[in-house]
Amino acid sequence: MATAAIKQAPFSWEGTDRAGKKVKGKIVAASEAAVRTELRRQGVVATRVRKQSNLFKSRGRVTPADISIFSRQLATMMAAGIPLVQSFDIVGAGHENPAMQKLILAIKGDVEGGTSLANALSKHPLHFDDLFVNLVEAGEQAGALETLLDKIATYKEKTEAIKKKVKKALFYPAAVVVVAFIVTAILLIYVIPEFENLFQGFGADLPAFTRFVIDISNFVRDSGWLIVIVGVIGFVGFMHMKKRSRALRHFLDRVILKVPIIGPILNKSAIARYARTLSTTFAAGVPLVEALDSVAGATGNIVYETAVLRMRDEVATGQRLQRAMENTELFPNMVNQMVAVGESGSLDAMTAKVADFYEEEVDNAVDSMSSLLEPLIMAILGVLVGGLVIAMYLPIFKMGQVV
Repeated sequence: MATAAIKQAPFSWEGTDRAGKKVKGKIVAASEAAVRTELRRQGVVATRVRKQSNLFKSRGRVTPADISIFSRQLATMMAAGIPLVQSFDIVGAGHENPAMQKLILAIKGDVEGGTSLANALSKHPLHFDDLFVNLVEAGEQAGALETLLDKIATYKEKTEAIKKKVKKALFYPAAVVVVAFIVTAILLIYVIPEFENLFQGFGADLPAFTRFVIDISNFVRDSGWLIVIVGVIGFVGFMHMKKRSRALRHFLDRVILKVPIIGPILNKSAIARYARTLSTTFAAGVPLVEALDSVAGATGNIVYETAVLRMRDEVATGQRLQRAMENTELFPNMVNQMVAVGESGSLDAMTAKVADFYEEEVDNAVDSMSSLLEPLIMAILGVLVGGLVIAMYLPIFKMGQVV
């Protein structure tokens, strides 16, 4: 007869060990009695046990960077010969993010209950994707969990690093737009009206450019709230449609890949993530067709995701991977040729070299773009602010000429 699952909760405890030394920590258990029983089994006499009912109701959240750090810490602990459950205790107790602490203790509780690490991780799909879980499962089945955890940690660190580089590349254009919008709005709302009041006493017609800027200022002051509301509704509606429509996401991803400067960076980023994921999964012993399933979702771009899924279908029917890649017309010839060489017996090593090359390419491209955009930002702000200033001073210059 099946028994109902017992709800577990996190507890903090303090006590003394066999040597009389004061110790403390955290543990996930069904009740305070279960905590004391477990501590006695470990040779600890508990002096205080407290349920952490509100500990994890915090503003924090688990980020991909937290998962990357957790992967490296766990790999390091396992490589040092520390048992898995004790590794969770050490990593969880030292983490400053309460949400991450809760996640680690929940996984530890499942593992202590006899669940495999892969199954314990699969209960948290928001933080551990299929690729992560499949690699851990492969490591457990092969008896090489320490090795696979190290590969996973390296993979997560590489992918997070390239994500940060891409975000850095996209941040500068967004910063230009935001700063230009704020500066222009301040000038139109607060500065231009003061000049308009001054010009009313001139008794002469204003230049067309000045009149145009004043009309824009009046419109922004009168209907600014409407512009903001429409903009917010439009943005929310667009994001909602993007989330629900795969066709829209495919169109946007295809368009952004063709945008000058940014497009090449995103292309190189997708290729780097494709190669890094393929290298990691293949080195872990995952069959190529199954590996391509995980690779598709890791590329970060729906155009490449669709292409990789099409490649998977071709490989499943006996097509060589290199030929399937060529058919997509997305991968450079150098990548195709290196994969062709790797298919003779060193695919993981060759794709790792491809990933290293394109990760460095992304890094260099982001640095170059940053250097290019710094003067571009100054130029855009100069044109906007300078244009508004000139528009306001044109009547004054005109008066000076008349005098």
